[in-house]
Amino acid sequence: MEVEIIEFPKTKVAAIDHRGSPVLEHESMKKLIAWSIENKLPPSVANRNYGIHYNDPRRVTPSEYRVDLCISVENDVLPNPYGVVNKVIPYCRCAKAQHIGSRENVTAVEYLNEEWLPVSGEQPTDLPVIFHYVNVGPHVQDDEMITDVYLPLA
Repeated sequence: MEVEIIEFPKTKVAAIDHRGSPVLEHESMKKLIAWSIENKLPPSVANRNYGIHYNDPRRVTPSEYRVDLCISVENDVLPNPYGVVNKVIPYCRCAKAQHIGSRENVTAVEYLNEEWLPVSGEQPTDLPVIFHYVNVGPHVQDDEMITDVYLPLA
């Protein structure tokens, strides 16, 4: 797997905080999608889709699992019934690896943490891992999904 060190730009996002079982993540995603459709923000280069992963669902109980599901935005998010709020992904230096395939098991996270990091000479920060869902939508097949994974570094 190829790893690149990049500078992730400070990014304003509309976010919904999902806490609880990963099995129910699609319910939170449906709220974000409804909000984005209502606000005319289709997936595009200008409106990127992110996941801010605070922990690994395989290493925490379902009740401890947490991810912010996000869409990059230019404007402030107004109060809304979906629970979508403004957040900011801070600028950070990151190791970036790309995963191609189902998002059920994004292997780039394990690779970065377990194989690349120990021999890289780099140190992680306390910032959560960032997923950029490069291609999204109902017509994207599992084997065509592209997810860029960013591991924030000190």
